[in-house]
Amino acid sequence: MLDFMDYVQTAFHRTSRWNVDNSYASLTTTSTNLLDFRIPSGIRLHVSSLSAPNFATSYTLGSRGVVDGSLSFLYTSLGLQVASRSSEVYLSSLVRGYRHLQELEKPGESRWKDLLERGQRKDALLYGRLYLPSSTLEALYLRRISPTRLLRVNCVSDGNLPNGGSLLAVLQNDFGKYSTEYLYSTDSALIGVRGLYNFGFDPRFPNFQPASRPPAHPWDHQNGRLSAGAEAYFSPLNKSGGISTGLRFTTLPIHTGFPYTMALTINPLMGNLSSTYAVKAGSNLALCSRFDFNVYSYESEVVVGMELWHRKQPEAEVMWATEKLRTGWARSDADVNGVLKARVDNHGKVGLLWECRAKELLLSLGAGIDLKKRDRMLGSVGIDISYST
Repeated sequence: MLDFMDYVQTAFHRTSRWNVDNSYASLTTTSTNLLDFRIPSGIRLHVSSLSAPNFATSYTLGSRGVVDGSLSFLYTSLGLQVASRSSEVYLSSLVRGYRHLQELEKPGESRWKDLLERGQRKDALLYGRLYLPSSTLEALYLRRISPTRLLRVNCVSDGNLPNGGSLLAVLQNDFGKYSTEYLYSTDSALIGVRGLYNFGFDPRFPNFQPASRPPAHPWDHQNGRLSAGAEAYFSPLNKSGGISTGLRFTTLPIHTGFPYTMALTINPLMGNLSSTYAVKAGSNLALCSRFDFNVYSYESEVVVGMELWHRKQPEAEVMWATEKLRTGWARSDADVNGVLKARVDNHGKVGLLWECRAKELLLSLGAGIDLKKRDRMLGSVGIDISYST
């Protein structure tokens, strides 16, 4: 489940009309959400508040052998009109689950011109978090430079790190049809570049698209989207680098069958290959599988997982089908009781997570199980309790 500050940052991206899914880094977001969910450890309490449309705070207290916690503060020049009370926020806005991608849109040049004409500043976000008792400090700066460009700077200050900390700067460009990213990290002076290209529909020239026609098969660009991308990075200090490439196909709202997403990523230098398949099998169920293989060592790993939504009303299937027919995809989760996530791999490791709302509180309860350890099968167990106003 997203913590409160991540939820506010997501609202910033949405309000400023930045498409976080149109990048190479998000190529495997769906499978990551369904298979790599975090299992809580110990007891952790989160108290947060969006005291003003531009300012948010969050406090965390946990116990995992020792008492620890954090203090977080966030400011944005863009007023955010979003639900902030934990009793009112949709669970679908907090649970990292199956990603429904929408049609590509042309960057908002008209909105950008309106802001400049009214003398308003470009959208920006500042975020800081202090961890206790380690005194580690992390910070984030987001800046919308233009309709197609976003600057992101992440900083960490920690005495245990080389040089006392590190900085990562990423310049992202989103032109709809394709996107690029350029990054630099003070850690080993790492430099890198990423790119993603979407086949088919070009949102920059919507008037020059072929005439509307019934899709011939699921791979038709009106029915789904095929994307290809790659990344390369190099460290002049360590004289080392790497490359990777990937493909993704996902269905769009016009697709009349079950939504699904397929992705393939390859790291040729390391010999790693990863293929994933996820399907939204109904209003309440999503399934996902991932196969990892290394051509040099012949080692492989298989992980399968599921996401099951529990609803109050038995007619949820009818509500989901009706809304999908009306809007292209469904998000009728006002009647959601909770979400169960589960995964298991070929090594016998099982992960379970239950996320729900209990009156004014949001709860995440999880456990890790190792089926091969007969004497100690139960591993990490924990619960996260969140309250926000």
